[in-house]
Amino acid sequence: MGPMSTEVPAETALLLVCPEAEPVVAQLRKRHDPAAQDGVPAHVTVLFPFKPLDAIEEDDHRRLESIFAAAAPFTLTGSRTGWFGERVLYVAPDDPEPVLELVAEVAAEFPEYPPYGGLFDEVVPHLTIGHDHPIEDLRAAEDEARRRLPFTQHVDRVELWTGPVVAGRDEPARWHRVRSYRLGS
Repeated sequence: MGPMSTEVPAETALLLVCPEAEPVVAQLRKRHDPAAQDGVPAHVTVLFPFKPLDAIEEDDHRRLESIFAAAAPFTLTGSRTGWFGERVLYVAPDDPEPVLELVAEVAAEFPEYPPYGGLFDEVVPHLTIGHDHPIEDLRAAEDEARRRLPFTQHVDRVELWTGPVVAGRDEPARWHRVRSYRLGS
C-alpha cells in the first residue's frame, strides 16, 4: 500500500459518486467541504467509515459485489438543500429510498461498521456542500446552490475510496478510488 500504511492510518468509504452534481457544487465544496480538498468528488455516502483498507480481504469484495449486484441502478435527483443544524449544508436526494436500501444492506452484512460509526439514530442520505464554516458563508453557498439545482445522476456503481483518517486533520490529504462495484447483475 505504500507509505500511507506505515505513517498515516487509512480509512475507507463506500460512495455514490455524482459527476452530474459537479457543475452545481464543485466550487462551493472546494471552499466549504474539506473532503473536496482531499480529492473526494461530489458524492452521497453509502457507508463511512468502512473497514480499514489493509483489513479488506477478497471475501469482503465478493460480499460487496453480491450486495450491489442485487440492487438495481437508479436515478438520483437533487433539487433542494437541507441542513444538519446550522453546521452542515447539503443537497437532499428527492428520493432517498434507493440509497437507504444500499445503506441497510451493507450495514446488515457488515454490522461491525455501522453508518457514521453509529453516531446518529437515523441515516439521512445527502451530498455535502459544506460544513463547520460561518453560518453566513454556508447560507450564501446555499443561495448559490439553489440557483443551480437540480442535478440528476444515473447511479450504476458504488465506489470504494480510501485516504488518511479524516478526524482531527487540519491539512488536506489525498483520497483516491480503490474499486468500483456495479449495481445490478
